[in-house]
Amino acid sequence: MNSNLSKRIGTSIILLIILSVSLLTNKYLWLIVLMIASIISFHEFNNLIKKGFKNKKKLIQFLYIVNFLFLTLLVFVGYNIYTFPPTGIIFIILICIFSDTGGYVIGRLIGGKKLTKISPNKTISGSFGSFVFSLLPLIIYLTIYEVTGNVNFYSHNIINLIYVSLFLSFVCQIGDLFISYFKRKAKVKNTGSILPGHGGLLDRIDGLIFVLPVASIVDKILF
Repeated sequence: MNSNLSKRIGTSIILLIILSVSLLTNKYLWLIVLMIASIISFHEFNNLIKKGFKNKKKLIQFLYIVNFLFLTLLVFVGYNIYTFPPTGIIFIILICIFSDTGGYVIGRLIGGKKLTKISPNKTISGSFGSFVFSLLPLIIYLTIYEVTGNVNFYSHNIINLIYVSLFLSFVCQIGDLFISYFKRKAKVKNTGSILPGHGGLLDRIDGLIFVLPVASIVDKILF
């Protein structure tokens, strides 16, 4: 567990650095990163479809189209999210990272009743851990504000941000379960092997690709 957790944390840090650099450089580099991630995810998801629905050609074709349209939408939404402050986008990404890490750590430490048959390794305790850990980015941001006075790390809508963090953690977990369903159908553990400790890129960003569009909608409604 410790070795795998170290790999997961290391991979998360590297991905966060890549995303942060692209965000802080310019919107075109951010767009390129989104497109590369979408292309890799499209390929990995298509492989799952092929393995999981071998004899259902029409369903496979339909899922190909849905996959393409969804990831195209993700690039569009992700590009428009560039209008958010960089600290805001990183905050959203951190919620997903901490939610995923919390689910893994608490689920392994406590174990207990399974959350769903879709993903046998996920537990109710792990889901609770995801919700709790998703609040850590807010604590980190408020701490940075207290130390530096940088207003980019502060919000007057702290109560709203707590609800938003928990809600985005929920969406992140739904995205994880969605991809887990297709992995179970394909009878594979991971979507690929590109990332140490995670498997495929889609194993790492399955929650994020659902969270980004939802976060964009939530921002328009609440902020």
